[in-house]
Amino acid sequence: MSSTGQSLAGEYGSEVDDTVLVREAQNGDIKAFEELVRHYDHGVLGLALHLTGSREDAQDIYQDVFLHAYRNLPHFRFECSFYVWLYRILVNRCLDRLQRSRLKSAVSVEASTDAVAEQPASQIPDLRTGICQERFSSGHGLRERVSKALSQLSAKERMVFQLRHYEGLKLSTVATLFDTKENTIKSTLLRATQKLRVELGELR
Repeated sequence: MSSTGQSLAGEYGSEVDDTVLVREAQNGDIKAFEELVRHYDHGVLGLALHLTGSREDAQDIYQDVFLHAYRNLPHFRFECSFYVWLYRILVNRCLDRLQRSRLKSAVSVEASTDAVAEQPASQIPDLRTGICQERFSSGHGLRERVSKALSQLSAKERMVFQLRHYEGLKLSTVATLFDTKENTIKSTLLRATQKLRVELGELR
Protein backbone atom coordinates (compact mmCIF):
# COMPACT_ATOMS: atom_id res chain seq x y z
CA MET A 1 0.00 0.00 0.00
CA SER A 2 1.26 3.48 -0.80
CA SER A 3 1.84 6.10 1.86
CA THR A 4 -1.31 7.82 0.67
CA GLY A 5 -3.23 4.58 0.99
CA GLN A 6 -1.95 4.10 4.52
CA SER A 7 -3.03 7.59 5.52
CA LEU A 8 -6.46 7.06 4.00
CA ALA A 9 -6.96 3.80 5.84
CA GLY A 10 -5.59 5.16 9.07
CA GLU A 11 -7.76 8.22 9.19
CA TYR A 12 -10.87 6.19 9.90
CA GLY A 13 -9.53 6.04 13.44
CA SER A 14 -9.62 9.83 13.83
CA GLU A 15 -13.38 10.05 13.42
CA VAL A 16 -14.06 10.82 17.10
CA ASP A 17 -11.55 13.68 17.19
CA ASP A 18 -12.92 14.97 13.89
CA THR A 19 -16.43 15.12 15.32
CA VAL A 20 -15.32 17.45 18.09
CA LEU A 21 -13.39 19.66 15.68
CA VAL A 22 -16.21 19.74 13.15
CA ARG A 23 -18.75 20.82 15.77
CA GLU A 24 -16.38 23.54 16.99
CA ALA A 25 -15.78 24.71 13.40
CA GLN A 26 -19.52 24.75 12.75
CA ASN A 27 -19.80 27.10 15.73
CA GLY A 28 -17.37 29.50 14.11
CA ASP A 29 -14.04 28.31 15.52
CA ILE A 30 -11.59 28.98 12.68
CA LYS A 31 -8.74 27.28 14.52
CA ALA A 32 -10.78 24.07 14.70
CA PHE A 33 -11.20 24.10 10.92
CA GLU A 34 -7.51 24.83 10.47
CA GLU A 35 -6.78 21.77 12.61
CA LEU A 36 -9.01 19.67 10.34
CA VAL A 37 -7.06 20.96 7.36
CA ARG A 38 -3.80 19.97 9.05
CA HIS A 39 -5.20 16.47 9.64
CA TYR A 40 -5.93 15.93 5.97
CA ASP A 41 -3.86 18.35 3.87
CA HIS A 42 -1.07 15.87 3.08
CA GLY A 43 -3.48 13.07 2.18
CA VAL A 44 -5.73 15.26 0.04
CA LEU A 45 -2.85 16.81 -1.91
CA GLY A 46 -1.05 13.49 -2.32
CA LEU A 47 -4.10 11.64 -3.57
CA ALA A 48 -5.05 14.46 -5.93
CA LEU A 49 -1.54 14.33 -7.40
CA HIS A 50 -1.64 10.54 -7.77
CA LEU A 51 -5.06 10.57 -9.43
CA THR A 52 -4.52 13.46 -11.84
CA GLY A 53 -0.79 13.10 -12.49
CA SER A 54 -0.52 16.89 -12.56
CA ARG A 55 0.99 18.98 -9.77
CA GLU A 56 -0.87 22.05 -11.00
CA ASP A 57 -4.21 20.25 -11.11
CA ALA A 58 -3.55 18.73 -7.70
CA GLN A 59 -2.89 22.15 -6.16
CA ASP A 60 -6.09 23.55 -7.69
CA ILE A 61 -8.12 20.58 -6.48
CA TYR A 62 -6.57 20.79 -3.01
CA GLN A 63 -7.65 24.41 -2.63
CA ASP A 64 -11.09 23.71 -4.09
CA VAL A 65 -11.72 20.77 -1.76
CA PHE A 66 -11.01 22.69 1.42
CA LEU A 67 -12.82 25.80 0.19
CA HIS A 68 -15.88 23.69 -0.58
CA ALA A 69 -15.61 21.96 2.79
CA TYR A 70 -15.36 25.29 4.62
CA ARG A 71 -18.35 26.78 2.82
CA ASN A 72 -20.52 23.70 3.26
CA LEU A 73 -19.47 22.64 6.75
CA PRO A 74 -22.54 24.28 8.35
CA HIS A 75 -24.68 21.85 6.32
CA PHE A 76 -22.70 18.75 7.37
CA ARG A 77 -25.09 16.53 9.34
CA PHE A 78 -22.80 13.65 10.39
CA GLU A 79 -24.64 11.15 8.19
CA CYS A 80 -21.16 9.85 7.41
CA SER A 81 -17.75 10.58 8.91
CA PHE A 82 -16.03 13.84 8.08
CA TYR A 83 -13.27 11.75 6.50
CA VAL A 84 -15.70 10.15 4.04
CA TRP A 85 -17.41 13.47 3.30
CA LEU A 86 -14.09 15.22 2.59
CA TYR A 87 -12.71 12.47 0.36
CA ARG A 88 -15.97 12.26 -1.57
CA ILE A 89 -15.48 15.92 -2.40
CA LEU A 90 -11.91 15.12 -3.46
CA VAL A 91 -12.93 12.17 -5.61
CA ASN A 92 -15.63 14.21 -7.33
CA ARG A 93 -13.24 17.07 -8.04
CA CYS A 94 -10.62 14.72 -9.47
CA LEU A 95 -13.25 12.97 -11.57
CA ASP A 96 -14.49 16.29 -12.97
CA ARG A 97 -10.95 17.42 -13.77
CA LEU A 98 -10.05 14.18 -15.55
CA GLN A 99 -13.28 14.23 -17.54
CA ARG A 100 -12.65 17.80 -18.68
CA SER A 101 -9.09 16.89 -19.64
CA ARG A 102 -10.32 13.99 -21.73
CA LEU A 103 -12.82 16.21 -23.54
CA LYS A 104 -10.14 18.79 -24.30
CA SER A 105 -7.71 16.25 -25.69
CA ALA A 106 -10.49 14.42 -27.56
CA VAL A 107 -9.04 11.01 -26.67
CA SER A 108 -11.26 8.13 -27.79
CA VAL A 109 -11.43 4.79 -25.98
CA GLU A 110 -13.73 3.05 -28.49
CA ALA A 111 -10.96 1.07 -30.21
CA SER A 112 -9.66 -0.14 -26.85
CA THR A 113 -13.11 -1.21 -25.77
CA ASP A 114 -13.66 -3.14 -29.02
CA ALA A 115 -10.33 -4.91 -28.61
CA VAL A 116 -11.28 -6.08 -25.14
CA ALA A 117 -14.54 -7.53 -26.44
CA GLU A 118 -12.82 -9.40 -29.27
CA GLN A 119 -9.75 -10.78 -27.47
CA PRO A 120 -10.14 -14.16 -25.72
CA ALA A 121 -9.51 -14.00 -21.99
CA SER A 122 -6.84 -16.70 -22.30
CA GLN A 123 -4.73 -14.33 -24.44
CA ILE A 124 -4.84 -11.50 -21.93
CA PRO A 125 -1.71 -11.41 -19.72
CA ASP A 126 -1.81 -11.22 -15.96
CA LEU A 127 -1.93 -7.70 -14.53
CA ARG A 128 -1.73 -8.40 -10.82
CA THR A 129 -0.87 -5.48 -8.60
CA GLY A 130 2.69 -6.58 -7.89
CA ILE A 131 3.51 -7.06 -11.56
CA CYS A 132 1.97 -3.73 -12.47
CA GLN A 133 3.91 -1.88 -9.79
CA GLU A 134 7.18 -3.61 -10.74
CA ARG A 135 6.81 -2.71 -14.38
CA PHE A 136 5.75 0.81 -13.51
CA SER A 137 9.00 1.41 -11.64
CA SER A 138 11.36 -0.44 -13.99
CA GLY A 139 12.11 2.41 -16.38
CA HIS A 140 11.05 5.76 -17.77
CA GLY A 141 9.82 4.22 -21.02
CA LEU A 142 7.58 1.76 -19.22
CA ARG A 143 6.24 4.49 -16.96
CA GLU A 144 5.25 6.46 -20.03
CA ARG A 145 3.54 3.43 -21.54
CA VAL A 146 1.61 2.71 -18.35
CA SER A 147 0.64 6.37 -18.11
CA LYS A 148 -0.54 6.29 -21.72
CA ALA A 149 -2.50 3.08 -21.07
CA LEU A 150 -4.19 4.66 -18.06
CA SER A 151 -5.14 7.65 -20.20
CA GLN A 152 -7.14 5.32 -22.45
CA LEU A 153 -9.49 4.53 -19.57
CA SER A 154 -12.52 6.58 -18.72
CA ALA A 155 -11.96 9.00 -15.86
CA LYS A 156 -13.88 6.80 -13.44
CA GLU A 157 -12.15 3.58 -14.56
CA ARG A 158 -8.75 5.19 -14.11
CA MET A 159 -9.57 6.48 -10.66
CA VAL A 160 -11.06 3.20 -9.47
CA PHE A 161 -8.02 1.27 -10.73
CA GLN A 162 -5.58 3.66 -9.07
CA LEU A 163 -7.45 3.77 -5.78
CA ARG A 164 -7.61 -0.02 -5.65
CA HIS A 165 -4.15 -1.00 -6.93
CA TYR A 166 -1.89 2.02 -6.37
CA GLU A 167 -3.43 3.34 -3.17
CA GLY A 168 -4.29 -0.12 -1.86
CA LEU A 169 -7.83 0.71 -0.80
CA LYS A 170 -10.45 -1.99 -0.33
CA LEU A 171 -13.26 -2.13 -2.86
CA SER A 172 -15.72 -1.30 -0.10
CA THR A 173 -13.76 1.86 0.70
CA VAL A 174 -13.61 2.88 -2.97
CA ALA A 175 -17.36 2.31 -3.22
CA THR A 176 -17.89 4.51 -0.17
CA LEU A 177 -15.83 7.32 -1.68
CA PHE A 178 -17.83 7.12 -4.91
CA ASP A 179 -21.07 6.82 -2.92
CA THR A 180 -22.10 3.73 -4.86
CA LYS A 181 -22.43 -0.04 -4.46
CA GLU A 182 -19.40 -2.30 -4.20
CA ASN A 183 -20.60 -4.43 -7.14
CA THR A 184 -20.61 -1.31 -9.31
CA ILE A 185 -16.99 -0.64 -8.39
CA LYS A 186 -16.10 -4.29 -9.08
CA SER A 187 -17.55 -3.98 -12.59
CA THR A 188 -15.70 -0.73 -13.21
CA LEU A 189 -12.43 -2.25 -11.98
CA LEU A 190 -12.88 -5.30 -14.23
CA ARG A 191 -13.39 -3.09 -17.30
CA ALA A 192 -10.34 -1.02 -16.42
CA THR A 193 -8.17 -4.11 -15.90
CA GLN A 194 -9.26 -5.67 -19.18
CA LYS A 195 -8.45 -2.49 -21.10
CA LEU A 196 -5.04 -2.20 -19.49
CA ARG A 197 -4.27 -5.84 -20.27
CA VAL A 198 -4.93 -5.13 -23.93
CA GLU A 199 -2.82 -1.96 -23.94
CA LEU A 200 0.12 -3.63 -22.15
CA GLY A 201 -0.33 -7.14 -23.54
CA GLU A 202 3.06 -7.46 -25.18
CA LEU A 203 4.87 -6.67 -21.92
CA ARG A 204 4.34 -10.14 -20.45
